[in-house]
Amino acid sequence: MTHSLEGGLEPVTCITDNQPIDVSLSLLVAFGLLISFLPQVYKIIKYKTSEGISPWFLMLGTMSATCVLFNIVILQFNIIKCCQVVPALTCFENMLGIIQLAILWFMCLLILVLFMIYFPSHRKFAPYIRHLHFNTPPTEWSIEWRDSIIVSTVVTVHTIFTIAITILLLFFYGNEDINWKVLWAQFLGIASMVLISIQFIPQLYRTWIRKSVGALSIEMMMMQVIGSFIFVYTLSIRPSVTWTTWIVFFVSGCLQGILLILCICWNYRSKRLGHGPFYVGEDDQLLTRDGRPLIPDERTTLINKGHKRNPSNRPTTSRNGSFNAAGNTVNNNNNNNNNNNNADNNYLSVKF
Repeated sequence: MTHSLEGGLEPVTCITDNQPIDVSLSLLVAFGLLISFLPQVYKIIKYKTSEGISPWFLMLGTMSATCVLFNIVILQFNIIKCCQVVPALTCFENMLGIIQLAILWFMCLLILVLFMIYFPSHRKFAPYIRHLHFNTPPTEWSIEWRDSIIVSTVVTVHTIFTIAITILLLFFYGNEDINWKVLWAQFLGIASMVLISIQFIPQLYRTWIRKSVGALSIEMMMMQVIGSFIFVYTLSIRPSVTWTTWIVFFVSGCLQGILLILCICWNYRSKRLGHGPFYVGEDDQLLTRDGRPLIPDERTTLINKGHKRNPSNRPTTSRNGSFNAAGNTVNNNNNNNNNNNNADNNYLSVKF
């Protein structure tokens, strides 16, 4: 059985007036969502790199936004149909809830696209280490780049699949004996809650391991953490709302708050040491041919320590004590070379 846009539509059921306070609050939330993502977009474009951002973090966030967007599209589809009989301004006011989540979905998708575009080129292939690769630079993709491709593919397939199923249920199979629309909307809502609750775990792990902020925007997280707890408060004070409604958003806000604290700490540490936001130390670069972390062995010990000098930066001698300056040592060695008769008494072994 087909389901047309005009089927069962009665103009009297459409909302034609909205409270100004509700419209203003909805506009403020929509504008706040858009503004909160702009610092992250700006930082990736400014530095032309997405280094430090976990692709799994972006995948979970984008898939969650996709689920919650089409959940509200199904539940408020009658409001969308009402746009045929109400003025354009009223239609816009009625659809502000959908517009808010559409902004969230678009910005999450935009950041994922920027992540792929500005993925560091030197990390797309397994890094070249002369001592390990013997003058044969690796040509295979790194694990990090393969994961990013998998993430972008999964998000694309998930988005197309969700849109296709939603269209089929809304226009073709939505009026059967079993209300598949409601079941699909409930499934999307539950999936979105699960994805939101675990979204920040991959990024927390990556930031902790790197001990660097990277391309993450501290300004974005500050605005979103504050917004999360305001959103939880507005939900909790509504009548007949229990903790089961807002607990997922509270947990998500707490995890993002922990990530924000980590980034602030690593950012302060980097500035104190005179490093930039993308500095991760030498250990991050020690990867094997396939991009996996290098296991320390005798060879890497020689690589890391072979060129280190004495901490005091002063030469030591095996006989006759030590000298206060390297210049004195060199002069004495020259005198010893010119005086072969006293070679045995003045022989020095200098070690740097």
